[in-house]
Amino acid sequence: MAAPINPTNSVRPSGPPKRPYNPNYRGRRVVEAEHKINSYIRAREVRLVGENVEPGVFTIGDALRLSEDLGLDLVEISPNAEPPVCKIIDYKKFLYEQKKKKKEQKANTVKQEVKEIRFGPNTDEHDFEFKVKHAEKFLAAGDKVRAFVLFRGRAIVYKERGELLLLQFASKLQDLGKVEQLPKLEGKKMFLMMSPKGKQGK
Repeated sequence: MAAPINPTNSVRPSGPPKRPYNPNYRGRRVVEAEHKINSYIRAREVRLVGENVEPGVFTIGDALRLSEDLGLDLVEISPNAEPPVCKIIDYKKFLYEQKKKKKEQKANTVKQEVKEIRFGPNTDEHDFEFKVKHAEKFLAAGDKVRAFVLFRGRAIVYKERGELLLLQFASKLQDLGKVEQLPKLEGKKMFLMMSPKGKQGK
């Protein structure tokens, strides 16, 4: 008669326990390098350019030896050229400088908005000066200003008055802004566009 099976004596499978099934798991994420470098370059020949080498076409073996002698990296910068174009540089330093340059460009990029200033053809002097002050703040902040005169009903007969008002408005702001579009009538509105002069205009 066979002896009863003792669970404690059963043979356990070797190796680490299996990971529980996770339908959202997609495996290890693989991040491709921005450039092929050193032994990852598959071309048989490459064209070397740069300051520290004599430009020309070299076998990949010779190009790698040159980069090793200089203690630098062979970096493929134009993979679609025939043969591919490579530089011998310090790749880590190159990536650091590229990252720094992008960060500076992002910091110097200012989001420019268009601020609107509305007038009527019979705007009084006090209201006019009040709106000029607003426009000064907008231009100083780097935004564009779109001023317009709205003609209601029969007020369209005063379009010359509206044009003079907008030109006077531009004259008041000439130290901070420049006219992009002179007064132009579109339907019942006459527009004037101004942009900030910036540091170069001061």
